[in-house]
Amino acid sequence: MRIDLSQRRAVVSGSTAGIGFAIAKGLAAAGAQVVINGRGAERVEQAVADLRQALPGARVEGVAADLGTAAGAADFLLRVPETDILINNLGIYQTQDFFTIDDTEWERFFQVNVLSAVRLSRHYAPGMAKRGWGRVQFISSESAVQPQPDMVHYGMSKTALLSVSRGLAGVLAGSGVTVNAVLPGPTHSEGVARMLCAQARATGVAEAEVAADFIRQQRPASLIRRLASADEVANMVVYLASEQASATSGAALRVDGGVWPSIL
Repeated sequence: MRIDLSQRRAVVSGSTAGIGFAIAKGLAAAGAQVVINGRGAERVEQAVADLRQALPGARVEGVAADLGTAAGAADFLLRVPETDILINNLGIYQTQDFFTIDDTEWERFFQVNVLSAVRLSRHYAPGMAKRGWGRVQFISSESAVQPQPDMVHYGMSKTALLSVSRGLAGVLAGSGVTVNAVLPGPTHSEGVARMLCAQARATGVAEAEVAADFIRQQRPASLIRRLASADEVANMVVYLASEQASATSGAALRVDGGVWPSIL
């Protein structure tokens, strides 16, 4: 299967590192013109440089804007008014005891993880429908379907994305625009790598063994028995952005290594 996105433009929110950067790289490798986004100009510029180094000739630009705020989203949309492919990847996470999560923190997670995606989708999807082709994706999480006790606010936001994704797919039925959600599981992103490295230093155990212990202890249902790579998640996203995935809409597709023991 050869995926050709050379006639398409893609926006990937929160894409200076981790899964977002891997998605941007995957889309660029398939020929798409890609807009990388992050809050700070320096990180955006570095991500653009890194992608161009990895893929000489890639069509990539960077736009710094805080999409977790209405003002930041409005600024971004003025600078990038149209796209064919929208990947709502922006998200924050942290572990926190439920009884210490105050209202402000609940609202922050909803603003960044949910409303950023709503704002971008609300703006871009009508243009896609008018042109008769488009792809909207929401990067959710395995925590959407099995919320973790130490990240209840994060799980809430990722479950909300599943509802928005399925509802928007219905809104856009018959338009030529597909809408899907992708649910990564434990993934070896930069943030996870930092956590594993810190634990390795603290315990004197090799980082690879720390990662293996995490899967054994925290995700024992994993079928692949390892962390996924960011590129493995990106592969699913690139496929869903392709012409070949034109009959897939309203779906929630898992790239979780089988940690959620369900047949659906």
